[in-house]
Amino acid sequence: MYKIWNKTKWVKLEMGLLFALTTLLTQLTLGAIIPVHLESRACAYTCGSRCYTSSEVSAAQHTGCNLYSSNDDVSDYPHEYHKYEGFDFPAPGEYHEFPIMRNGDTYDGGSPGTDRVIFNMDDQLAGVIKHTGASENEFVACTQ
Repeated sequence: MYKIWNKTKWVKLEMGLLFALTTLLTQLTLGAIIPVHLESRACAYTCGSRCYTSSEVSAAQHTGCNLYSSNDDVSDYPHEYHKYEGFDFPAPGEYHEFPIMRNGDTYDGGSPGTDRVIFNMDDQLAGVIKHTGASENEFVACTQ
């Protein structure tokens, strides 16, 4: 049995009630902090063992689209994606691919790695694909 001060008097608490109150206060406190952190790290796409957040996908997509719109490139990216694998993307149009880097950096030249964001000319995300697990130079879809 524990006693706590209730502004005017001491109140006796059973151990179970104290534990319940402590648990509730902890959950309320952490509940205000943790969901924001977890949401920012939630997987938008998973390519093999790599989880890409929506902000990582957006950064790669917008970088690729901005380069395309300004008729510029980085080591020949972005370039047209020909849809040889027959993916059914949700965004319509002509597609382009741009590397999304496993280390979290924005692609700025050199080895493009194995993963790509696919977008159309209206800067709409079509999907995220990867070479790993595909035949020769083809792609397979990353999971959403």
